[in-house]
Amino acid sequence: MDLSFIAQEIINGISLGALYALIAVGYTMVYGVIRLINFAHGDIMMVGCFIAYFLLLKLKLPWPLALILSAILTGFVGVLVDRIAYKPLRDRGAARIINLITAVGVSFFLESLFVVVLGGVPRAFPVPDIFNKEFCIGNVYISMATIATIIIGLICVSILFYIVYKTKIGMAMRAISVDFETTKLMGVNVDRIISFTFFLGSALAAISGFMWAIQFPSIDPYMGIIPGVKAFVAAVFGGIGSVIGAVVGGLIIGILEIFIVGFLPDLAQYRDALIFLILIFTLLVKPTGLFGEKLEEKV
Repeated sequence: MDLSFIAQEIINGISLGALYALIAVGYTMVYGVIRLINFAHGDIMMVGCFIAYFLLLKLKLPWPLALILSAILTGFVGVLVDRIAYKPLRDRGAARIINLITAVGVSFFLESLFVVVLGGVPRAFPVPDIFNKEFCIGNVYISMATIATIIIGLICVSILFYIVYKTKIGMAMRAISVDFETTKLMGVNVDRIISFTFFLGSALAAISGFMWAIQFPSIDPYMGIIPGVKAFVAAVFGGIGSVIGAVVGGLIIGILEIFIVGFLPDLAQYRDALIFLILIFTLLVKPTGLFGEKLEEKV
């Protein structure tokens, strides 16, 4: 088999995996802090895409500014979702299954809201010209969108690691993940830390959504479902609650998906099913994932 073809598939896989990794990090951050599987996370990504769409198309903002503003605004959407839907349940000590059902309800609500307000017809995302350029190294073609996705992904993950492991608010996040009640008794403003976690996770979802729309320039209210579910698989595979696990899991899932299409074309139509089989296999063999730790769950 041609080595250039293999190299091309690896690059494409890393590009797709970086997108999954950014979305998966948002899943794993929220779970790591408050033990909530936020199934609305893929739809938060969709919200970020539409915000970026209007910033680029209507306000004609340069793409770096549109990216930053969409991340900030989507971050506040995540905080709003937490305050309206999840915080009241936390305050009442609701069972985890109630939180999970609420997350599914929030997902359906966001999708239906955008269908009613904006319609369900897919829209062409206004891709900035810079991302349409390609570079050729031998017989390997690398698009500017792929390069930008990898670089922005590395920058985001580096910033996240710095926040989580080198700042006081990151220390508080890690403390809450270990013992929620004791951290509260020590004077930490738990609600503020949780809001920040939702802000950070939602901002990452918006950034990944922006890069997703650049590579797959068609957006609609249901666009976050499949990427969100695959990112969840990546988070579970890498170890839900582990940032490193989310990144590694996202990259592996992305590369594996591209390899299935490239090297096993007869199975390409089953690639989504094969990805979900990984989730089942992981839960059966190693429920904590590659980097996850066994945690005691409270009902």
